[in-house]
Amino acid sequence: MLQLAYLVIREGSKWSDVFRLVPGQSITIGRAQTNQIVIKDERCSRTHVEVFMSTGQWTLRDLDSRNGTLVGDQLVKGDWVLRPGDVIRIGRSQLVFVHRLAEAFSDSSTIIHREEIVWEKRKPSRGDDSADVLAAYEPATITHRRGQTKFLKPGEEEADGISKTGRAAAKLCRMAFELAKAANVAAMADLALGGLLDGTMTDAAALLLLPRNFKGTPTGDDLEVIASLSASKRRYHRVSSMLASTVMREGEAVLARNVMGDSTLGSRDSAGEIYTTSVVCAPVRHGRNVFGLVHLYSSDENRVPDPDDLEFTLAVADTVAVALVNLNRRQELAENLTKVRTENIQLRERLGVRSELIGKSEAIKQVTEEIGRAAAANSTVLIRGESGVGKELVARAVHYNSTRRENVFVCLNCAALAETLLASELFGHERGAFTGATERKLGKFEAADKGTLMLDEIGEMSQSIQAKFLRVLEGHPFERVGGSKPVSADVRVIAATNRDLEKDIAEGRFRRDLYFRLRVLEIVVPPLRQRPEDIDELADYFLEKFNAETGRRIRGFTPAAKELLFNYRWPGNVRELKNVIERAVVLCRGLEIDQEDLLLTKISTVGEGDEQEPTEGGRFMPSSLSDIERRHIRATLHHTGWNKSRAAGILGIERSTLDRKIRRYNLADEAPRH
Repeated sequence: MLQLAYLVIREGSKWSDVFRLVPGQSITIGRAQTNQIVIKDERCSRTHVEVFMSTGQWTLRDLDSRNGTLVGDQLVKGDWVLRPGDVIRIGRSQLVFVHRLAEAFSDSSTIIHREEIVWEKRKPSRGDDSADVLAAYEPATITHRRGQTKFLKPGEEEADGISKTGRAAAKLCRMAFELAKAANVAAMADLALGGLLDGTMTDAAALLLLPRNFKGTPTGDDLEVIASLSASKRRYHRVSSMLASTVMREGEAVLARNVMGDSTLGSRDSAGEIYTTSVVCAPVRHGRNVFGLVHLYSSDENRVPDPDDLEFTLAVADTVAVALVNLNRRQELAENLTKVRTENIQLRERLGVRSELIGKSEAIKQVTEEIGRAAAANSTVLIRGESGVGKELVARAVHYNSTRRENVFVCLNCAALAETLLASELFGHERGAFTGATERKLGKFEAADKGTLMLDEIGEMSQSIQAKFLRVLEGHPFERVGGSKPVSADVRVIAATNRDLEKDIAEGRFRRDLYFRLRVLEIVVPPLRQRPEDIDELADYFLEKFNAETGRRIRGFTPAAKELLFNYRWPGNVRELKNVIERAVVLCRGLEIDQEDLLLTKISTVGEGDEQEPTEGGRFMPSSLSDIERRHIRATLHHTGWNKSRAAGILGIERSTLDRKIRRYNLADEAPRH
């Protein structure tokens, strides 16, 4: 009968792995992933050496490696017959060939997977050679394994009429009720760990979980510590990747004795001395899904966990898994509900978008035509106009008449957030990127993928955000705040502003290159005072709207109220008209809205100065639309320094139309002479 043989692998100063040699199977060792034993060492060749059985003896053969192979201090040439205690040296790594490894285990069948072996280190005396050092390492054993727990099944009664299993089950029942009420994973973890430390002979515990939506084959390194507790003065130390990988792969709970702190936990006490531990690990599983594990250990020789503690830990882990599944389902339901509500709002907006473009003036008809032309393209749009004119409504109309209408429309006000929060809102952030970032958050760009993103008040964006925003507009991927992974999104951007961007560029507050990138298509929404013929229609629309909302039955406006609405300058534009009508509907005491019901302000309109209407004793003096138009065009030309293209853009008319009006009103003589 052939004797068992093993290669014990050492990398640097730690023993890291054990590989069992199987007669009839040849193994290769090297840097490439195709080898049975992979050594991550730059001095190791891709396929360095081969170990095989020949005439009943295990033999080592160097495969023409670049840096050679040593056994002890001798360079291997040809085939080398291995002897127990031989130390194979490849670069900085060492592999020791032994026969006696299985003698240290009570059940050799537990050494099926090499990750199940953990090591206990005794301090060797000075002068120990490699073989003596190997002898100083004795494996800690996994003494018990459990796939199912008896604490979740009926047990036999004891003398007092209550079985130990029954008492444990009662404790589990109380814990299950508490876990079901936990608001989040952290609270659930604290409840479970407190119950485990109270019910087992351990003094430290932790819950480790895989990231949500994790894909692939999990290892111990993929686990995140959600919460940890320690009943001793020593802080909690993480479970070894080797032991965690074993529990995750097998889906069974294990109890290991004589596990040294430096090999599995990396822990020492305050004096720097190594202390022994007993470890319990149980998978957090639901069906075939393993979400993570519960890790317990004892560093006190008088507190040694037994098989019942293993059973109880496994039962708690299974209960945590059920609570975790329910918590995830509640979160998914909340997310889906929010998504459905958002979609419903968007559908209502989509159905009503055409009817909300109210007006019969030439100016509003021109805006509608420009919306149609912009919707047919996929270019960036810059919407300009005073506050309250309906820039967001125009942006929605562009989106819902475009090919992206089936996808989302996302709106963000750049003036409402600080610079750091604006970056997070636009590009998202990773968990832990800043204080309060407890979860990964998708930014507006990712949320608007395949749809449209409207950025209102774009002129308020800081210079640093403008630079990053410009790169995204140019098609470059971006990174979330605190992240390093590039993210791409297919988004159409519509920007809106009430600022004079040309002036901001001249004063260095807005990037020139970003301005030209945004202004591929431009829609200028005229203020309400420039389209007074729309006031009646808008007032009637808002009256009907608020009648329906409040249940009032107001029939309309008195002639005096209509005249007041028509002659008012509306510095707040359509938004102000809407609010004035809403207030009048609520406060009106009769069946018609009269002058006394209209609460108007004395705030001057934006840009008022040369274009102010004539007054007499502070009261408005009526004048023709032609006179008003002449004064307004004249004031706009003086404002732009007679830059006709810019003036036409502000006025919302074509350059040729402006030239005709200049000739009509005899304004050419006022142009500056150069």
